[in-house]
Amino acid sequence: MADVIRMPRMSDTMEEGVIVGWQKKVGDAVEPGDVLAEVETDKATMELESFQEGVLLYIGIKEGAVPVNGILAVIGEAGEDYKAALSAAEAEEAGEASSAAASNNEAPANEPETATAPASETQNSAAETSDQRIKASPLAKSIAQEAGVSLASISGTGDHGRIVKKDVESFLQGQAVTEKAAPAVPTATATPDTASVPAFRYQANGSPNYQDVPVSQMRKVIARRLGESKFGAPHFYLTVEINMDRATEARKKINEIATTRISFNDLIVKAAAAALRLHPAINSSWLGDKIRTNHDVNIGVAVAVEDGLLVPVIRHADMKTLSQIDVEVRALAGKAKEKKLQPDEMTGNTFTISNLGMFDIEEFTAIINPPDACILAVGSIIEKAIVVDGNLAVGKMMKVTLSCDHRVVDGASGAKFLQSLKGILEDPIRLLV
Repeated sequence: MADVIRMPRMSDTMEEGVIVGWQKKVGDAVEPGDVLAEVETDKATMELESFQEGVLLYIGIKEGAVPVNGILAVIGEAGEDYKAALSAAEAEEAGEASSAAASNNEAPANEPETATAPASETQNSAAETSDQRIKASPLAKSIAQEAGVSLASISGTGDHGRIVKKDVESFLQGQAVTEKAAPAVPTATATPDTASVPAFRYQANGSPNYQDVPVSQMRKVIARRLGESKFGAPHFYLTVEINMDRATEARKKINEIATTRISFNDLIVKAAAAALRLHPAINSSWLGDKIRTNHDVNIGVAVAVEDGLLVPVIRHADMKTLSQIDVEVRALAGKAKEKKLQPDEMTGNTFTISNLGMFDIEEFTAIINPPDACILAVGSIIEKAIVVDGNLAVGKMMKVTLSCDHRVVDGASGAKFLQSLKGILEDPIRLLV
């Protein structure tokens, strides 16, 4: 019997995946463990493996976004009639979408019903009825409906003329080109935004004065999670200035003998890990009905990538040498920029460090990265005038700001942690104790 392959949930925050490309084509033999396609999630580009044995009979969407549990493909025996299984799966998918739409669009109970619908509603209803008779995927129907486009005006390239997502997108792109070329001033409504079709607003001369860029999967999750953190956790901030003169000297001596080049960020990760051992309350998490004090020190290191921010995790950072931390951070940062990080490399953090010093940012505050109770924002090292033993001198100074979840951490606890961190970085030999 043919098996319908659906989009799996590849991470705890994934709501949809983007098919980057298929490794198998229709007619290819498939065995368990074979890679069917590459899927871009909100965190990484991952391989979709097959759990079935047989022949790839059908591919639903060659490239583009597919919601979790959306139909991807059908695997069965060679020559098997898979259309019944596919139709049943599509009907189930369409039924779920219709139920959700009906629930969202339900009219208020006290709203009076009219005997005759307005002409525009009658036309829309007729168009919808006509569209229902046209063979199209649920995603294609949804995009067309949002764009206000009748499926009757779109040619399908799928099996037996079935309209798929790319057909709707091609049609909308053609509309955008036509509007751009037309001499008349278009209406104020921009071309509807779809998964891959930018929307433009045009000036009287036909040139666009802005462009709407579709939100990536990663950016959607960043927006949701940080919004939840910022407005769900009561943040407060503590800032301290650290003299990095001795840390600079220590780093120079270490790099003369180290097998890898130690960065200031490596020193900060190691120092923070040591300070967390002294202040376990900072290495904690808010779990609603309880506070978890983590015994492992797993430090997330924020890495800027093209679509946003990823946070690979250095596990047991307090037990690792500076060289080990350096090698691990470089490897994970490289994988992050290539979107090759695996879920287990981005989970389990108990504390996070965000360093913008390399961008000449002197001081900033960061939003807590759940489930952590704190995040450390690190600024650049700046030479400035300081007073040492009553005398004016030049010091290499660095500001760090600790963002704290007040449900877990009090001001005094956060301040004591920063005192320890400052003491370690101002006297790095303490890292050996």
